[in-house]
Amino acid sequence: MKRLFKKREKVTKGMPSAVVLSILIHAALFLLAGMLVVFTVVKKEDKKFTPPKAVERPKMKLKKPKVKIKKTSKPKPTTRIVTKVNRANMPDIQLPEMSGMGEGFGGGIGGFDLMPDLSDPTMYGASQSIGNDFTGTFYDSKRTRNGKVLSNVDTSAVAWRDQIHKFLVRGWDLSVFARYYRAPKKLYATNLIVPVARSSMAPTAFGDETSVGALWMVHYKGQLVHKEGVTFRFWGAADEFMAVRVGGELVMCAAWDDASRRYDYKVRASLFGSLWESASADSWKYRIGNTSLEVGDWITLEPGVPMDMEILIGDNGGSASFYLAVEEKGVEYERNRQGAPTLPAFKTAELSHDLLDIIYKRMYAGEICLTNGPVFCDYDISGKAEATNPDPEMAEPSGVEDPGTNEVRTWTLADGRTMEAEFINIFGGKVVLKGGDGKIHKIPKERLSSGDVEYAELASPPAFDVNFLKNFRTVAFSGGFYDVRGWERPSEEWGHFGVQLKQSSTGDYSHELQVEMFVVGKQWRRSKFILLDRQKTTFIPSGQEQRIFEFRSKRKVIVALDEFKEEVFGEKYYGYLVVVTDARGEMIAVESSHKWLPKILENLKKLSVGNFMDETCTRTYPDPPPRTKYY
Repeated sequence: MKRLFKKREKVTKGMPSAVVLSILIHAALFLLAGMLVVFTVVKKEDKKFTPPKAVERPKMKLKKPKVKIKKTSKPKPTTRIVTKVNRANMPDIQLPEMSGMGEGFGGGIGGFDLMPDLSDPTMYGASQSIGNDFTGTFYDSKRTRNGKVLSNVDTSAVAWRDQIHKFLVRGWDLSVFARYYRAPKKLYATNLIVPVARSSMAPTAFGDETSVGALWMVHYKGQLVHKEGVTFRFWGAADEFMAVRVGGELVMCAAWDDASRRYDYKVRASLFGSLWESASADSWKYRIGNTSLEVGDWITLEPGVPMDMEILIGDNGGSASFYLAVEEKGVEYERNRQGAPTLPAFKTAELSHDLLDIIYKRMYAGEICLTNGPVFCDYDISGKAEATNPDPEMAEPSGVEDPGTNEVRTWTLADGRTMEAEFINIFGGKVVLKGGDGKIHKIPKERLSSGDVEYAELASPPAFDVNFLKNFRTVAFSGGFYDVRGWERPSEEWGHFGVQLKQSSTGDYSHELQVEMFVVGKQWRRSKFILLDRQKTTFIPSGQEQRIFEFRSKRKVIVALDEFKEEVFGEKYYGYLVVVTDARGEMIAVESSHKWLPKILENLKKLSVGNFMDETCTRTYPDPPPRTKYY
């Protein structure tokens, strides 16, 4: 280290003075530059950020999107067909194989746009909740959770009733039903009035088309509440059974009563045992539908205080019926011919016209009142208007000039000249006019203004041969569980409808036309009519191959006769009305099965599919079944 230090000292001492001076000057310059850089960084002031002013943007009104339903292909044309499926083995249960059951017609040029039906009430509930209803879940005890048919199904219903009893004894434990098939579709009920009907209507209402109507259960759950408070009791009747629980306690149980008392005690005991007994002497005293009324326990609801409520119903096959009514304490009711009070139906909302139609056509007059009585909800219902289905959207007439009959008007030629003349027709591509002096002028279309050409074309609509198309398919249900005595399902006749328009006049017509089809039915052995189908579409005649336009409705219409329990229900096909209108809203073709239908077209346009009507096409309720010895 010492030797090295001496070497460095020697080098420094031996270095020329000019080099040393140069090093010192460069060092001074570097030091000065560094000071300038530091000075600049320190002295630089940060710029303050000032946000820009808010930009006012015009608000846009959001429009509801329009949904266009995709059209599907049509199967080949068919004639009347009887479909039948025979099943040898009991577990192999399926509906009859029916190809093209959603279409019904063969391939065509056009098709109706079938609007989705958002209002689809059934006697077991609707597919959309209003918030103040009971959620219904459907169970089929003949199938596993995965939908496979169980082996060794007890068709006598003894094992099925044992499961119902087990469910009730265990405090309404839904795990008892866990092994059975549960329909994915829920229904939401505001009441429970199901007049005597086929038991198969229950699974169909829940979207379960593969279930035979037997050995099923529906569990409803919701809340019981009254805005002002009320003391009341339930009156109920059922085929096969109904149980009602409020606040965790059974308040009413009802089972089928065949009026002979030879069978019903055994059924009731197997279902309910000693879980509940009515304290009223009026129980089983009065008939309703195909069974007897049971009187429940008194219940007091405090104003606005809800209580949990559950309902369990079910049927073993054949016919089914369920009635749940209320009696307010201290209220007097009208009496029917039996002397029984005509009680109001239990409801959490007013029944819609559509739902009343469904119930009225099967319920005997005087059984239960559907329009009066308390509404169990916690809000004020006074002044509330019934929601109605909007009328199908109709095409509005365009702003084109409406040609009058034999009207003298001013015509403008392509060169600007004008003339007063009366339009006669279009012949050979020329517009035929009649001048004020009676002289006939034949002017080529290209020599007239575009407005005059449109006027002339609209004044000369094409003529059509209108053919109404109808196709019926008879569907039979047989084999497997359908062959069990009492579980039979009657055959149904499915109808599909459409229209064919064939231009019978010459010449091209390039303006849009609208076609509307109305299909009318009538109640079996009754006086009221029903709108079975209503569709509309548009087309341009010049764009149709061979001057023929066809369209088919996608709606399946069941027009079967249901002879049930010595009564006749259902609707049959009655007739049709087809109307073709142009851009002005003028009818250019009308075809009808009955002369009176075109006369009440405006009333017919106010109706929706499924509405019942009288001979003036004014909406009304369906005719009820004929009176019985009880009503």
